[in-house]
Amino acid sequence: MRFSLLFSLLLLSLSGMAQHDYLFIGTYTLSNKNAQNGSKGIYVYDFDAATGEARAVSTADAENPSYLAIAPKGDFLYAVNETGGTDPGGVSAFSFDKATGALKFLDKQSSGGGSPCYIAVDARRKWAVVANYSGGNLAALPIAEDGSLGPIAELIQHTGTGPNKQRQEKAHVHSTNITPDQRYVIVADLGTDKLSIYRLYPNAPRYPLTSPDDSTVTIGPGSGPRHIAFYPGKPWVYLMNEMGGSVDAFRYNDGHFAALQHISSHPADFKGTMGSADIHVAPGGRFLYASNRGDANSLAIYAIDTTSGALTLKGFQPVLGKTPRNFAIDPSGRWLLVANQNSNNVVIFAVDPDTGLLKPTGKELSMPAPVCLKFLPNP
Repeated sequence: MRFSLLFSLLLLSLSGMAQHDYLFIGTYTLSNKNAQNGSKGIYVYDFDAATGEARAVSTADAENPSYLAIAPKGDFLYAVNETGGTDPGGVSAFSFDKATGALKFLDKQSSGGGSPCYIAVDARRKWAVVANYSGGNLAALPIAEDGSLGPIAELIQHTGTGPNKQRQEKAHVHSTNITPDQRYVIVADLGTDKLSIYRLYPNAPRYPLTSPDDSTVTIGPGSGPRHIAFYPGKPWVYLMNEMGGSVDAFRYNDGHFAALQHISSHPADFKGTMGSADIHVAPGGRFLYASNRGDANSLAIYAIDTTSGALTLKGFQPVLGKTPRNFAIDPSGRWLLVANQNSNNVVIFAVDPDTGLLKPTGKELSMPAPVCLKFLPNP
């Protein structure tokens, strides 16, 4: 009896240990007037998936690390330094000690354009691909064996405009998304209402990106494409349109897109300013979430038909803050965390596994201008 009790306690302890993941939070460190706002840069937390509690572990200095990418195996982290309207911003590399939770700065390179806002790293950790919003371009930077970055090897400039003369006066590259098969980079350009598809050659010593035939997808005029979510294991892609406040669903095959559905991310009677931002498929593939900034400050919740990929709107969840620029679902699928930029809080919601609806837990993290959340699963 005593052995059985001890064995059960051991299993419970091991189970609890396996539930802990690292959570990285990128922030803005400068206010709109370029003054320091008190942020420490990148924040690292230990996240307990059993309870939804987050414990502060460490911080790392970085200027405006507004978007983060974790390299395969979790030994390195890369951050854009979102500075400069016309001057180039930067890209910073850090090593990460999974035993202590500490980040160590390695080096920093130019991003090749103003206001870098997105970064992706390929599965072989050969390249970091960066989106420069103000620069209207994307850059590929080589990654060395020690995780450090080399200078830009390829810089691709977009041109064009959209119907909104204030927001779409030129190209505004907003994300660089590497496809799950690692064969392509899908680039969302808010300024031109287009997705551009580039072939990725990870082993290329230079110029890893080329444009194949039929390499653009035109989105509805004035939509402002921003972020993309791939459905795991099936050929569906979901696009968040910032200006249109909507989601486009596509069937995807080897660099080609076929339209499936267009659906709003706002209530039918919504009258305010739209400013949608982030989009993610939940673990298990049953639900899709999309964040709305502007006057909405909400998450749209969709059910995914796992046969067709079609979306059905389930409802909306207020984010309990202002400007949900980014959000993340923990690896267990039990918790959804929202980074509210203008209310300086990360709010933790519980996910109903049957309906996908969200329930406030009363838990939140406070810090200046949180704008990016990334989980590193515990191996």
